[in-house]
Amino acid sequence: MIDTEKIHSFIDKLEREDKFSGTVLIAKDNETVFERAYGLASKTFSVPNTIETKFNLGSLNKIFTKVAILQLMQESMLELDDRVEKFLPDYPSDAVKRSTVRHLINHTSGLGHYWTQKFRASNGNLRTVDDFVRLFQDDLLLFEPGERKEYSNNGYVLLGKVIEILSGQSYYNYIKDRIYKLAGMHSTDHFELDSLEPDLATGYTIHKDDGCCPESREQELRNNIFTIGSKGSPAGGGFSTVHDMLRFDIAAAENKLLAPEYSAMIFRPIDGEPDSKLPRLILQAGGAAGVSAFYAKYPYDGYIAVILSNYDPENTESVEKRIRDEIIGS
Repeated sequence: MIDTEKIHSFIDKLEREDKFSGTVLIAKDNETVFERAYGLASKTFSVPNTIETKFNLGSLNKIFTKVAILQLMQESMLELDDRVEKFLPDYPSDAVKRSTVRHLINHTSGLGHYWTQKFRASNGNLRTVDDFVRLFQDDLLLFEPGERKEYSNNGYVLLGKVIEILSGQSYYNYIKDRIYKLAGMHSTDHFELDSLEPDLATGYTIHKDDGCCPESREQELRNNIFTIGSKGSPAGGGFSTVHDMLRFDIAAAENKLLAPEYSAMIFRPIDGEPDSKLPRLILQAGGAAGVSAFYAKYPYDGYIAVILSNYDPENTESVEKRIRDEIIGS
């Protein structure tokens, strides 16, 4: 059994040094063995984080988009080698239309990221999947589909659009109905940052001078609302709690979201063999300015660890590594 007091002492020291803020949960065989909250959800109002505080997941949300695509595959509504043009015949780029569902999931489509000046200029008005698609629909591909692998948020936005077309629901409602509700994740959603949702952590990021601001602000801790936008996309930016992430893990393991053969594809590359040997650690992560999330599975040890933080990723990486060292050694 892991030494949870050593883990707490490590994180407690980081909290006192203002190097970590968030919640941490560790479970073994679905039973929680450690859960603590650290730091503040709101520095403005001195509101402490609690174990039920909702944190931005960043790109960790991609796992839910992948589950939704697998559900549609299971229902024979799409195949991995279906081209984008099958679902989006009017998409402006013929090159993008040559991409397949497989390319989008595996980050081999040649699509890039919507984190551009256009995003920064309009992020307060991004509320739908179509809003995000319009940010990049006229962009050129970085490379031909299938030529190589390069991480892409835009690819997952298009997967969200495919989900909308096939399901007849908005992406956000589909994920809520077909994943969150089935898994009992009642505190998880793509909450809008200007809504009055309770227990929502404010993200805080170290300001980095990009030439626009006085040097005196370079190391200033600031609210991240103008950096990450008002609402997340199918590529990331939903909110959840450590308890809800444990509920998702249990639901996936118990095949409540997918049949066993499709459940086996959630945590492995989409082209991997169903019976391929699992690694000692399966790590899913998400990060942005003032956003950090880790979801670590240890299949052979029976542990999962969830770390959600409203600080920058570099503040949280040491916590994930400390827990990893405790479970499987350095």
